[in-house]
Amino acid sequence: MTFWDHLDVLRSYIIRILVVWVVLSVVAFFFKDEVFAVVMAPKNADFITYRWLEQLSQKLGGSGLEDFSVQLINTGLSRQFLLHVKASFFVGLLAATPFALWQILLFVLPALYSNERRLLYRGVFSGTLMFIVGLLFSYFIVFPLTFRFLGTYQVSDELQNLISVESYIGTLLSLSLSLALVFEIPVVCWLLARGGIISSAMMSRYRKHAIVIILVAAAVITPTQDVFTLIIVSLPMWLLFELSILIVRLSHR
Repeated sequence: MTFWDHLDVLRSYIIRILVVWVVLSVVAFFFKDEVFAVVMAPKNADFITYRWLEQLSQKLGGSGLEDFSVQLINTGLSRQFLLHVKASFFVGLLAATPFALWQILLFVLPALYSNERRLLYRGVFSGTLMFIVGLLFSYFIVFPLTFRFLGTYQVSDELQNLISVESYIGTLLSLSLSLALVFEIPVVCWLLARGGIISSAMMSRYRKHAIVIILVAAAVITPTQDVFTLIIVSLPMWLLFELSILIVRLSHR
């Protein structure tokens, strides 16, 4: 095949991915109640993460967590409709991600040897799994803790928090996507190690540099720009980096 023939094949795969993304987004658009029931759940005091923390606090001898209530407001005439469209496209993107990875895999497979194909299969499977784990970690851990802390934080009793629904959903979506990508660090490091590009010794030698890069990256992807969220985001990134060193070391063995 010529270069342009390869581009034609690639274009066909990209069109399929876009079509599936749009179709799934339209489906999510018509299931508005179900989608926003999931999106709005972390703002409620009876969310499962808060119940877990309540039970943990009581087992440790504490008095439990205080109830909280945060009111969301809409500040624009068309904001709610636009947020509905935005959330639908985001849900469609998440649902179409496994299909997109499979299409990319099909495009690349003809150019690979059998051992490279096995490596790519494992990488795609591991990458999809870690992507899902990152989404769940953001939804059940990072965002609820961030929202509860910042949503109830007051410098004075005279100042009440009225958070826009745009800020709420924007923070949730950006954190979810960012952490889903961050959780790909072990998979990327494993692939680079199998390709002979990096080693565990090199990663350990540049650990201090990596910590600085992690803090900078966490500051960039954190939408709220506060120290609390920065720590919550950077801590799992550092743990994933340490896990990557272990994975690379085992891969070399």
